[in-house]
Amino acid sequence: MARADADEAAFDALALRLFAHQVEHNAPYRRFCQDRGRLPRTVRSWRDIPAVPIQAFKDLTLSCVPIDQCERVFMTSGTTRGDVRGRHYHPALAVYDASMQRGFQQFFMAEHTQLPMLVLFPTEAMMPHSSLAHYLALALQTFGAQGSEYGIDDQGLRLEAVVHWLQRAQTHGQPVAILGASYSWVHLIDALQARGQSFALPAGSRLLDTGGFKGQSRDIPMREFYDLLSTTFGVPAQACINMYGMTELSTQWYDAGNAELPSIKRGPHWIRWRLIDPITGRDVPPGQEGIVVHCDLANYNAVTTLLTEDVGVAAGEGFKLLGRAQGSQAKGCSIAIDQFLKATQP
Repeated sequence: MARADADEAAFDALALRLFAHQVEHNAPYRRFCQDRGRLPRTVRSWRDIPAVPIQAFKDLTLSCVPIDQCERVFMTSGTTRGDVRGRHYHPALAVYDASMQRGFQQFFMAEHTQLPMLVLFPTEAMMPHSSLAHYLALALQTFGAQGSEYGIDDQGLRLEAVVHWLQRAQTHGQPVAILGASYSWVHLIDALQARGQSFALPAGSRLLDTGGFKGQSRDIPMREFYDLLSTTFGVPAQACINMYGMTELSTQWYDAGNAELPSIKRGPHWIRWRLIDPITGRDVPPGQEGIVVHCDLANYNAVTTLLTEDVGVAAGEGFKLLGRAQGSQAKGCSIAIDQFLKATQP
C-alpha cells in the first residue's frame, strides 16, 4: 500500500471510531445522523460523516460528556447573532494543546525552536473563553524565547512598549515573531503610520495574523494588508503567515506565506477538508467553488465534521479561501442549519 493510501486508511479508521463514539454519546448529533440515515453501520469513510453547521454550536450543546465535567469552554465572539455565542466544550485541553503545538511548529516556526515573541492580543486571563487567547498564550509559553511579551493589556494597545520592543528587536539582529488578530495588526499599523515609524526586523523574522476584521477596525483589502505588513515591519510577504481557525475546531490551517493571494491553506495530517454544495451536501466537481467542510480528529468531544460558511476552491494539496458565502451559497448554509435544528429536536 502506498504511503498516501496508508495515511488515508489510518485517518478513516480513527474518524469512523470517533464518529461511532459521538453518535452514541452526543444526543443531538445522533438524532441528526438518524434523520440523515448516516449511522456507524453504513458510513464507510470520513467523507460520508454528516457535517454539522457551525451555527449549531450557538443553539445546541454538542458534547459527549456532561458539560460540568469539562475543563474549559471556548466561546465564539458573538458577532453574527448579537449576544448568542457558540460554545465548544473541552473535557481536557491536552488534545487541543498537542494539536496546536505540533501544527504551529510545523507550519509557523519552520526551522526555529524558539523565537522572542510579541503577542498582539489580550491575555488568556483577560479572555478566558477565547480559543484564540489560549492559542496565542500557548504559542508564547511553548515557543517564546526570552524577551517575549504581550503588546495589549486591559487598557488596549501598549504602543510605547510595542515600539520599544520593535526597536530592541531591530537593534539586536536576531529573528523575532509577532502574532496577532488581523484587526490588532491594523490598529498597530495605523498608530505607527501616525507617528511616521516603520521597522526593518531581522532576517528570518516571521509574522502571523489570524481572523478577519469583524468591525473591530477599518477593513483593508487582502493585498494591501500584507503589503502594509511587509513595508511597516520589513518582513517579506512569504514570511507573513495567516492562520485560519475557528472556535468550533481544535486544529488550525496555515499558509506558506502571502506572496501570492489568495494563499493555499494546509494543515497537519489529523485534519481534512472537502468542498460541498450546501444544499445537496455533495462534493463539488474539481475546480469549482464550494463551501468548506472540515473533519478534525482533535475534535473528539463535540463533532469531528463541520460545515462552515466559508467559500473555497481546491489548489494543489490544499485549498484557497475566497470569502464568506453569498447569494445561493449563503441560502444553502441557512437551509442546512434549519434542517439540522429540525432534525435534532427530541
